Amino acid sequence: MKDTTKTTIRLEDVAALANVSVSTASKALNDKPRISEKTKLRVCNAAKKLGYPTKHLNQNDTIPGTIGLITSDLQGRFSTPILIGAENEFRARSTSVLLANARGDDVLEKDQAEKLLSLHVDGLLIVQCKTNPRPSLGHEWGVPLVYVYGPSSDSNDCSVTCDNVEAGRTAVNHLISCGKRKIAIIAGDATYTATTDRTKGTLEALAEFGLDPAGPIRYGRWDENWGRAATRLLLNQHVDFDAVVCQSDQLARGCIDALKERGLHIPEDVAVIGHDNWNVLTKSSRPPLTSIDNNTEQLGRIAARYLIDAINGNPHHGVEYLPCKLVQRESTIPLD
Repeated sequence: MKDTTKTTIRLEDVAALANVSVSTASKALNDKPRISEKTKLRVCNAAKKLGYPTKHLNQNDTIPGTIGLITSDLQGRFSTPILIGAENEFRARSTSVLLANARGDDVLEKDQAEKLLSLHVDGLLIVQCKTNPRPSLGHEWGVPLVYVYGPSSDSNDCSVTCDNVEAGRTAVNHLISCGKRKIAIIAGDATYTATTDRTKGTLEALAEFGLDPAGPIRYGRWDENWGRAATRLLLNQHVDFDAVVCQSDQLARGCIDALKERGLHIPEDVAVIGHDNWNVLTKSSRPPLTSIDNNTEQLGRIAARYLIDAINGNPHHGVEYLPCKLVQRESTIPLD
């Protein structure tokens, strides 16, 4: 009986047969400079022998002007607007985007990068679901990489993320402008960089006005249940507060629920501000929720520009922190 099992040929297999590094194999198959014609021919012959697709062997298999985007954001909450921003930037340059899901798996992420390279992408955008620094994928891919939202820990890489420290400052400054002075903080998971950065900015802004947080900072899960529980603690312990900075919109929705349970009016008695500007929560909240927008679509645009620069031989290095923006609604300012 004929064996119909199909073996997936990897870029590493081509590199091994041609006796070159994976980086050299990728550069040869993508017709990059500084690779000798002899080496290119050897790599292409190895690819042909193994049945690995290359632009040199079959022009019909190529996808010109293509960028690969690998995400670990399963819900698409952050990666989708980043992708939209990147696509808008690439569209003007007749460049397409191929999307791959790494599912939060480091091994799968590398496999997806290799698969996208086999389709001859000109560069890769690597998107994370949180802003914690992440390990670099290295520099041996033969095409430039730009990290978005979750920055690479390697300063030689190019990363673009949101400025969560400034976001925390913005939240406090807005509440101060609304006449609030007794500001409590309901924080998210303390293992997240977003939590520590937003807390840092919040405390710095309070200190500039000679203020301390109202009550202890409450750390917990990023969900409505914790927002309700933390607010009830503030109320049960008789903390004197007239505003709450919630480090996510889920926390803020839970906070508003708990305040309403006690008959408090928002924002007259207590103003509430969230983070992330997740429209499914902010606009359906009652009252609609003021929030700090992470500017994720703009993150995608800037990352795309930096990737194009790198493809054109002008790479960027280090981490670019993009300012967030305040979206004001009735949870901090009453309707006229």
